[in-house]
Amino acid sequence: MAVGKTEFPNIPLIDGVRIGFAEAGIKKQNRKDVVLFEVCEGASVAGVFTQNAFCAAPVELCREHMAKSSSRYLLINTGNANAGTGVKGMQDARSCCDSVARLVGVDPSSVLPFSTGVIGESLPIDKLLSSLPVAVESLSLGTWFDAGEGIMTTDTRPKGAYRSCEFDGQAFHLAGISKGAGMIRPNMATMLGFIATDVSVDQDVLQSLLKEIANKSFNRITIDSDTSTNDSCMLIATGKAGNSKLTDLNSDFAQYFVSQLTSIMQELAHAIVKDGEGATKFVSIDVVNAESMKDATEIAFEVAHSPLVKTALFASDPNWGRILAVVGRANVESLDVHKVGISINGIEIVREGARSPSYSEELGQSAMAPENIEIRIDLGLGNFSDTVWTTDLSHEYVTINAEYRT
Repeated sequence: MAVGKTEFPNIPLIDGVRIGFAEAGIKKQNRKDVVLFEVCEGASVAGVFTQNAFCAAPVELCREHMAKSSSRYLLINTGNANAGTGVKGMQDARSCCDSVARLVGVDPSSVLPFSTGVIGESLPIDKLLSSLPVAVESLSLGTWFDAGEGIMTTDTRPKGAYRSCEFDGQAFHLAGISKGAGMIRPNMATMLGFIATDVSVDQDVLQSLLKEIANKSFNRITIDSDTSTNDSCMLIATGKAGNSKLTDLNSDFAQYFVSQLTSIMQELAHAIVKDGEGATKFVSIDVVNAESMKDATEIAFEVAHSPLVKTALFASDPNWGRILAVVGRANVESLDVHKVGISINGIEIVREGARSPSYSEELGQSAMAPENIEIRIDLGLGNFSDTVWTTDLSHEYVTINAEYRT
């Protein structure tokens, strides 16, 4: 089940990036489960990673390699997270990087590993290593669609987005894929996300920019409040567009580029929510007129994580008292319950902390029926606002996760 199912867009390759893939049979036979990105020399590569203390071996090794040298190859496998695997997990991650490095003639520190899938099981290293020559040989053949398929786990569809842009005669492009359908409350970015552009961007600027926009996109989605051990989001800037390298973001061109990058990252983040495990609703929770950004974010996530609110959303039941109770229990010291207003898809539910005089159960049910729902919570306290995107909670979510390993 998925919300607003759309076809994978036609995404041309970004100049300076090649994609390869292979079928290693890590968890299932006859499916793409290994993806290899090749990045041109001189490109900038930025990354943000999970803040889960039990981060996977590939996450640790990614950080180590990025601190040592420039990144040339990104290797992703699905079907096994290589997390909770101790010393052997790190040895296996290193073996993968060493193998790619030998095949393509680079230093192992130029190879970044990524894994997603079941936690706590050893990587089937022989299967993975034997697939790598095929992945390298296919570097001239692979597409963004191949990559999108090759990183899926419980996803029902590959997720991709593309932008072709021009500003004051300067053309540039952005493309990306993401994966994730469960264990989603990213505490940095998402389960896995890979975005590339041909714009030339300074390495430090790119890293700062990725962190900032991740907080406006992938860090504002939640399906089940669980932060993965493997969350990683990478941003590649090849420099092939021919622009003067962006060393700051003060120019008009830089600001336009940032707006397009924000747009594509939010689209990829929304695609994860719409493909949430068992999801039937795509829900925007807007908290406005808060005294601080922290308060707005806190309340938005509290509502998004409430099982009672999420099950009411699944049933299209306008049980607005559940939302009101969550707002009250959130850790907002300045909250004045007599100023709170709540609306659902433009229907006023709560005014000044109580049922709106214009509200009726029929109006509430009509507001909750669509698959796209906006819950707006007005705190009446200040000028800060924030938005979190989430899903409902259905029977199918329980089934998928109860049977995940079987």
